[in-house]
Amino acid sequence: MQIGDKIPELLGTDQNGREIKASDFLGQKLILYTYPKDNTSGCTAEACSLRDHREALSAKGYNILGVSKDSAASHQKFIEKQNLNFDLIADTDTSLLQALGAWGEKKLYGKTSMGTLRTTFLVDEQGVITHIFTPKQIKTKEHAQQILDII
Repeated sequence: MQIGDKIPELLGTDQNGREIKASDFLGQKLILYTYPKDNTSGCTAEACSLRDHREALSAKGYNILGVSKDSAASHQKFIEKQNLNFDLIADTDTSLLQALGAWGEKKLYGKTSMGTLRTTFLVDEQGVITHIFTPKQIKTKEHAQQILDII
């Protein structure tokens, strides 16, 4: 996906098994962020940054929605453990991650594997992507401030 593209209509199911659609957010702005794994250090730092700045992001009109390939049960535990104040999509088949272009080759300790590419999409009231933070741009502990600096 690129700036100017519409996000997919069917986004997936959240931690409670509820179907989430892009049209649920029509007329609202959205921070749609993808991350590799619940309860890992970088992903926890990023989620907590967004949690801690939710009020400021909401004041600018933004909702927050996270996406990873973890299960709904894993998401529920992550939300409870970290007191997250937004929903997480359980994209266990990686269909949304692939549609967003946030699934691809990763290198870690010289090994190449397929996985989630940490990416954040800012989406306008019509479901159109207005900004993309790429994996190299995202500073997990400061990510909410990175977003606030451009909105």
